[in-house]
Amino acid sequence: MDKNISIITDPDGKKIVLINDVRFKGKTRQEWKDIENFLKEYVGKFYEIAETAERIYIGKDFPDEFAHGNDKTVLKKANLKAKANASQVVGELIEIAHNKSETPDFEEKHGCKAKYGWYRYDTRLALPVYDDSGEIVWYNIYKLRMLVRHDADNKLYLYDFLRTKKETNSPPQ
Repeated sequence: MDKNISIITDPDGKKIVLINDVRFKGKTRQEWKDIENFLKEYVGKFYEIAETAERIYIGKDFPDEFAHGNDKTVLKKANLKAKANASQVVGELIEIAHNKSETPDFEEKHGCKAKYGWYRYDTRLALPVYDDSGEIVWYNIYKLRMLVRHDADNKLYLYDFLRTKKETNSPPQ
């Protein structure tokens, strides 16, 4: 797919992945099946976090978790649309990830999927808002938490993007 995206820096020096063409609305079950199939193209690839030089691999479990996990089921409207469109820029979201923290296996529901633990990183995404004539009038910015598992093979694997939430500050014009 030809991506119409860029990575920009906000006035505070934080990176944002800016998408100029919204591909997914995230409204239908069929669309989420299409998103899951699209994400399967990433499996086996890896991307490097610029801040830490860590390689994050895309495992077989990522497409299903992204498209059908608990986090997706609680999202509504614009936040759901943002998560759907994050599927277009997985590599870029990994690249700009920052603020690494180690986290426990909440509710101990993942068992041996992450022998050496779980990590979370912050990342950001901007989606256009269009006027009636189809022109971009501004961008809404969304925060996402990237969940990564440290597997028994000592590699880091992307597991999901969580807590997709629109920022309340003023969007870039």
